[in-house]
Amino acid sequence: QVQLVESGGGLVQAGGSLRLSCAASGLTLSRYTVGWFRQAPGKGREFVAAISWSGGSTWYADSVKGRVTISRDNAKLTVYLQMSSLRHREEDVYYCAAGYTGNARIESDYPYWGQGNQVNVSS
Repeated sequence: QVQLVESGGGLVQAGGSLRLSCAASGLTLSRYTVGWFRQAPGKGREFVAAISWSGGSTWYADSVKGRVTISRDNAKLTVYLQMSSLRHREEDVYYCAAGYTGNARIESDYPYWGQGNQVNVSS
């Protein structure tokens, strides 16, 4: 059974930083593109960032460029999302997803998803 697990969420002050991690069981994460998405209550999931299986390619939403870095450690089978200068409106549930994507920005290209990790940003 494939399971993706996000960790590292919690409460941070506006302007602060946070690092999320994504690990997997039942799936060799190092073989897949991994994306991060976020979802506010009552809204659809929004693409944040993605990284190719090798780490050689990365993609970012325009809204997070310069403040967010996605990286991976394939030896540890873990993908990270380092976020800085967080804004209150970025208080969402953050999901990691894995897949062989045609377009890493597209939610439907990812068959495997984590349960989500809440990030709260105090204003």
